[in-house]
Order: sequence, then C-alpha cells, then structure tokens
Amino acid sequence: MLTKAIRAVDVTRVRGLGDLLQQFQGTSIQARNLGRCLEVWENALTDPKRPTIFLGLAGPLIAAGLRKTIRDLIDWGLVDVVVSTGAVLYQDLYQTIGGRHWMGTPTADDVRLRELYLDRIYDTYVDELKFEETDRAIGKVTEGFPARPASSREFLGFLGQEFPSSDSILATAARRGVPVFSPALIDSSIGIGLTLHYQANRGKPSRFLLDAVRDNYELVQILSASPRTAVVYLGGGTPKNWINDGIVMANYAFGREGEGHYYALQLTTDVPHWGGLSGSTLDEAQSWGKIAKTATRAMAHVEASIGLPLLVGALWDRRRIWKGRRRLRFSWTGDEVRIDRTRS
Repeated sequence: MLTKAIRAVDVTRVRGLGDLLQQFQGTSIQARNLGRCLEVWENALTDPKRPTIFLGLAGPLIAAGLRKTIRDLIDWGLVDVVVSTGAVLYQDLYQTIGGRHWMGTPTADDVRLRELYLDRIYDTYVDELKFEETDRAIGKVTEGFPARPASSREFLGFLGQEFPSSDSILATAARRGVPVFSPALIDSSIGIGLTLHYQANRGKPSRFLLDAVRDNYELVQILSASPRTAVVYLGGGTPKNWINDGIVMANYAFGREGEGHYYALQLTTDVPHWGGLSGSTLDEAQSWGKIAKTATRAMAHVEASIGLPLLVGALWDRRRIWKGRRRLRFSWTGDEVRIDRTRS
C-alpha cells in the first residue's frame, strides 16, 4: 500500500494548466480526481478506435460564464455529440439575440428585482423582458420549420442555423455538423417559445411536432455505429440519464453487441448517498451495464465553473496530444445516420 507517495504541488514549475493538472494527479482529494478527469479525457481523445465522445450539459453553465468554453470544445472537435438541458441551450440563444448575464449578489432584495423584471440565478441577473423577446423569437422562427414531426436534434440544428453567431454553442454545432439533443426540451424557455408556436398554429391540419421518442431512436443509431463511446458529464440530470439509458436501449432493445461507455468522467457537486442520479457514481452505472466493466473513469466533486475551465485549459495547453484527431461526419436520412470516420 505504501508504494506511491503524494507529491506536493510546486507552482514554481507550472508552465500552464496542463502542467498544473498533471501535478494534480499526484495529489489528493478533488485535485487528484480532477487530474484523473484530464487523463481519462485524453485517453478517449487518443484511443486508436476513435470513440464517439458525448458531452452532457446540466446546470447554470451559461450564467457561470462557460459559454465560450463549451463552444470551443465543439469547435476544436473534443466532443462529437452534445446532450443538454433545454435551459443551457436557451441561455445560449438568449445571448445570441443580445441578452446578457449581469453580475449580482445572492443577498439581493428579490422582491425589488421582481419589480425591475430582473431574474436572479444565485449571484447573476438576467433581463426578463429580453427573455420574453427570446421566447417570442423562437416561436416566430419555428414557423419556418417544416410542419411535421422532428427530433430535438433536427430542431436544434435548425435553431443553430437560424440564429448564427460565432460565439454560440448551437450555431457552432450546426456549422461543425455536431448533433445536439435535448431530451427534455420543453422543460425550458425554449418550451415556452414552442408553446407560443403551438398556440398560433392550434387546430391546423399540419404543424411542427416535437417527437421525443425519435430522439431515442436517433441516439441508438449513433451508439450502434460507434465502436466505442466516451462520456463527459457536467452536472447530471436528464442528459446523464438519457445518454446512459441509450446503452440499455441499444443493447437489449436493438441488438447492439457491445460494452457500455468505455471512458467516463463527471464533474458534479451532488453526492451519491441521497440516491439521486446526478451524484450516483460511475461505478454504480456499471451495475446497469451503462459503463463498461473495464472502463477508464473519473469523477470529481467540483463545481463546473471551476472545474471545466481548468480541464479545457489543460486540454488546450496539451493540444499536441489530440491535434489532428479525426472529426466525425454525420449524414442523416430521416432518423437514420451514417457516420464517416475517415476524414480529419
């Protein structure tokens, strides 16, 4: 047991975040876990079997200032598929049409904020009137979507094209051809925009329909076409559950022969002893077959506004390791996908 000593962090030898997180790997507590997360992510990026990497997004990530960090992950090709709560994607759209997140205080007078139409996200303020403008813009632009059932992936790709911005998560994903799913899309202000569209088109023989079950089938198509998969979870919630359930669907419902996710890492502030999914360990997911028995995995109990910039900064600092990684090309015919893994 006494074969490997803890190594003290030496900041005088740190030349960048890559060096810092490598030093973390020889420390303890959550620093070691965060260092292990970097190791797992780099293993997935350099695996010659070219795993499909899923990014699960939950929590106040845009309010926390992580919009560009997430956008860069997509643009650099460090993730291949995004699964998000609707709220994260909505706040991306809110900023695209000109909304801002403002520094506030958790001790604000919330009744006064209500009078000023300011909504509080812990220590951050947003403009409720700009939210309403965003809701109505979503409802209006949906008029241009074909009057038929569609998955969230198809609809979010449409929104990414209709609201172009070099800073946007959705627009960057659309430009790069990265699928974005939101299996609980209506549980967000995007759902409010879609409700406005429904109200305007209620009673018409044909209109846009969000087909949530088609999301499941499209996810299975991607999993079935992937020799290996990796997952990066920020928070937990529906994205984590849905991506993991995809393994169950693909294996016993659709006859996919394969393992669970081969690489897995998660940043979360939740803990396992309450029994909830967001804090449940990646080891627990092995009992369900969602994480492979031989998976490389790491879980850091650290808030994403701290942990993600450190991780992504370290990946950028060490980009020589993953530079030139082949980007996946998704070609959709209805709900069927063909994935080209040959081009860079």
